Amino acid sequence: MLLNNNDILTRLRYALDIKDTAMVEIFELGGMETTKEEVQKMLSKSKEDEAQENEYVKEVNNTMLESFLNGFVSLKRGVQDIKPENEQNQFLMTDRNVNNILLKKMKIALSLTSEDMLEILQDAGVNLSKSELSAVLRKEGHRNYKECGDRYARNFLKGLALRYRE
Repeated sequence: MLLNNNDILTRLRYALDIKDTAMVEIFELGGMETTKEEVQKMLSKSKEDEAQENEYVKEVNNTMLESFLNGFVSLKRGVQDIKPENEQNQFLMTDRNVNNILLKKMKIALSLTSEDMLEILQDAGVNLSKSELSAVLRKEGHRNYKECGDRYARNFLKGLALRYRE
């Protein structure tokens, strides 16, 4: 099963026990205006087409997900001033690197060390070496960069739920 942006948002919300009103606040911190109703639509699966199990009422695109992740970082670590030269680099998410950016932003927001991240993955039953994790966390274009697959992202979110909901 492919992991889409709505699934990521839903799993993050569950893992970190984030309420709808807090979701709206996080989106706003990330520079995106939304309402509680819109957030609920992003998290609700469409009832019309039962054959499509990954269809949501409102689709979350890459910009929306990155706004949420940036807002979450701001909520946890404080709002940072964006320098003018970094403004065009604010949104870097593409369909290929969604999972990599997810892991990087969660590492920053939750102040996780690489060891913490490896433990979270291990809690979900995935053994990853330090060098493999390092490759996933590298900047796209670096010679040792490795694309993060859905399996690792899904298990990281599962491990977060195990860690933060117990």
